[in-house]
Amino acid sequence: MKEILIIAGETSGDLHGSNLVKSIKQLEPSIEFFGIGGYKMHEAGVELVYHINSLSFMGFVEVVKHIPYLKKVKRHLIEIVKKRNPSAVILIDYPGFNLNIAKELHELGMKIFYYISPQIWAWGKKRIDLIKKVVHQMIVVFPFEAKMYREANVNVSFVGHPLLDVIEEYQFESKEKFFEQNNLDPSKKLLTIFPGSRKQELTKILPVVFEAALKLKKDFDLNIAVAGLNSIPQEFYRKYFGDEFHLILNKNYELMKYADAGIIKSGTSTLEAALFELPFVVVYKTSFLSYLIGKNLIQIDNISLANIVAGEKIVSELIQRDCNPQKIYEEIKELLFNENRINQLKDKLMGIKSMLGDKGASKRAAQIILSEI
Repeated sequence: MKEILIIAGETSGDLHGSNLVKSIKQLEPSIEFFGIGGYKMHEAGVELVYHINSLSFMGFVEVVKHIPYLKKVKRHLIEIVKKRNPSAVILIDYPGFNLNIAKELHELGMKIFYYISPQIWAWGKKRIDLIKKVVHQMIVVFPFEAKMYREANVNVSFVGHPLLDVIEEYQFESKEKFFEQNNLDPSKKLLTIFPGSRKQELTKILPVVFEAALKLKKDFDLNIAVAGLNSIPQEFYRKYFGDEFHLILNKNYELMKYADAGIIKSGTSTLEAALFELPFVVVYKTSFLSYLIGKNLIQIDNISLANIVAGEKIVSELIQRDCNPQKIYEEIKELLFNENRINQLKDKLMGIKSMLGDKGASKRAAQIILSEI
């Protein structure tokens, strides 16, 4: 029996990891998986040594505080690898941890595949040297990443973006049913808020977004829905916005499909929203020290995946000081009522989908990995 160690450290990695595991199991049902992931990877059949909830730290300062714990997790995983000797290792994004453990896994003779590349185009290309030494093959989801790795003589395959499959295969509730079940008024516009998946993010972002959204609700009589997660208690959300907004759990794609505008924390959700052609503004706020460190390290002009893929600033990014109630209010007012702005933005967002390759990314990634092991 062959085993594969798989490590994802965040919600988006859990999603893509689960689909990759399913694709591999469809082609080779006898392969077993163990490692780090979330609920979706567990449902797909991964034996979880650690859950991503225990590893979700945001910002440099917060990560530094948890270094002793992360070292303990790494040591534990290395001990398990020595005992179980898996046929391969699949790392999914989460570079701070994954690139660190990759060095030791490589020394143990493990064949390492990296699916969903670290954002080395944002954080500097020094990491390419490490990747070249320890990673057997990069499996990337953006065409510009493949070009960058090829130029650095790294073994790389571009498979397209797995979100295309996820959205294509999703079973949507009808708009009528969705509005009825969630007590939304179909005669009013819908503003949706995606505040993030970590409590640390929510504590920084929710108060600011709430103030802007409350003013928008009062001025324009909107439906306002917050995209929540089962992994975060509802009371945690409610202490920021009470009963004024609708908290809707695990219906992200209905919210993106049926909303008129969105306030979205920087991350994978910005790319998902772009694929739905949802007019939105990107928000991000962290501790002041983490922001200063990040500002000095990040080497690109935009932080939103939608803007990075497009190669231009399509959607507005309100970061740190700019992430304030007044600026959010002004942006959303435009995206709800300025028809010219809305149509121009939707045209730009439509172009992003064509840049992400063809459907079938998870299956292609699975075939590459199985052909090598």
